[in-house]
Amino acid sequence: MRFGVLYCISLANSVNGMEPVGGIHDVDGSKNSLEIVNLARFAVDEHNKKNSLLEFNGVLKTRQQVVAGSMYYITLEATDGGKKNKYEAKIWVKPWMNFKELQEFKLVGDETANASSYVGN
Repeated sequence: MRFGVLYCISLANSVNGMEPVGGIHDVDGSKNSLEIVNLARFAVDEHNKKNSLLEFNGVLKTRQQVVAGSMYYITLEATDGGKKNKYEAKIWVKPWMNFKELQEFKLVGDETANASSYVGN
């Protein structure tokens, strides 16, 4: 039922010239949003379980896509061994199920990004 309502709202927005169904859009004010900052910290913590120890510095940009829940694409800054880097985290959230999962975590703008990538299932 909830999915059907969300789909109808999303479809209506698409028809009215707003974001298309399933389209990715920017999230305004995400740098100061407690929800987004907590998701970014979650992504860094999950990444740190399997890789190097990054220190979260802040959110730079967030995009969101309505799927079965929401997919967040968060560009964040974190420090690795004293060096600040930009990373992109892809996080799937289904709040009604108390579910969140890090789908992808990668270094942005570096040729060695694959060495630092995390892809979860």
